Amino acid sequence: MRRIIVISGHYGSGKTELAVSLAMDLAKRQDRPFPRLSLVDLDVANPYFRSRERMDLLQAHGVRVYGDSFDSTGATAELPALTAALRAPLEDPGCQTIVDLGGNDAGARVLRQFGKYFEGDDHELWAVVNFRRYETRDIETAREHVESIENELRLRVTGLVNNTHLLRESTPDILKEGYEKAVALADIMGLPLLFTCYPAGLVSPEDLKGIAPLYPLGLYIRPAYLDK
Repeated sequence: MRRIIVISGHYGSGKTELAVSLAMDLAKRQDRPFPRLSLVDLDVANPYFRSRERMDLLQAHGVRVYGDSFDSTGATAELPALTAALRAPLEDPGCQTIVDLGGNDAGARVLRQFGKYFEGDDHELWAVVNFRRYETRDIETAREHVESIENELRLRVTGLVNNTHLLRESTPDILKEGYEKAVALADIMGLPLLFTCYPAGLVSPEDLKGIAPLYPLGLYIRPAYLDK
């Protein structure tokens, strides 16, 4: 895993949940390759389900969170403004940095102003795909989405993440169906399928035999009341 990990995806793909889960998991590792860990929230397009909303939790575990120019949690959190301080972790060779992009190509556009940090091989660009979202409902629409991200950023996606599920309505069959589509998409695009996410505590990995590798996704972002 390289120093800078950029996580892209369509609105509702679960990219922010993945960003927070990955940050929490890395924070708990004793063998981290980098002494510092940060999460940069570049989602200025969508006011809902942003990683900065879990700033207190993340920073309590040693993850520095960068986002807007204000306090990230109060009334100013809705303003589409980024702090210049978020360049610091991108420039720090001792800081592993997870970048949570805004949804689809329009939301990802903000990354272009930081283009100089992505000219070398110090980064990965992941594309998160959820085949249970209408905009990426099949292999063709998912391919078009991934290519739109690449075209907007002028960067090559380095790997796909299959995040096909329906949260608390998820079943093993839903995840297996998404996995099969993700394998086909990866083959068509010539990209590695990095892993398949499953909602931890809702689906057992024992019921997902034949899918590998698996990644247990925490449910840090979505409030439980939305699923009632």
